[in-house]
Amino acid sequence: MLKSQPIIAFVATTNPARAKKFYAKTLGLRLVSEDPFALVFDAGGTMLRVATVPKLEPAGYTVLGWTVPDIERVIRELRRRGIRMKRYKGMKQDKLAVWTSPSGARIAWFSDADGNTLSLTEQ
Repeated sequence: MLKSQPIIAFVATTNPARAKKFYAKTLGLRLVSEDPFALVFDAGGTMLRVATVPKLEPAGYTVLGWTVPDIERVIRELRRRGIRMKRYKGMKQDKLAVWTSPSGARIAWFSDADGNTLSLTEQ
């Protein structure tokens, strides 16, 4: 029933102005619309709704991720824009904080303006 239907991604914010700056300026996503309930961005053809909530407890896991062709280039650009990659105890991460998974995928994590965990994956 839903296998061929587009998906909508959701993430929450307590500060829409700060989230708008982060997702539009820092990450470069195109803002499609905004209202008192959410900011809507185009994330590579997927609708991303950044929902405005009164209180937020960031999840302890990744809530959004992007597949990228060159993770090192993307990390360097994000660092230039003020983003710090996350390091996790017990995970062997390289100098750019990239972890190589058992499948060979290279993964790195960072946080948005509300502390939500986001990721990059190079297959």
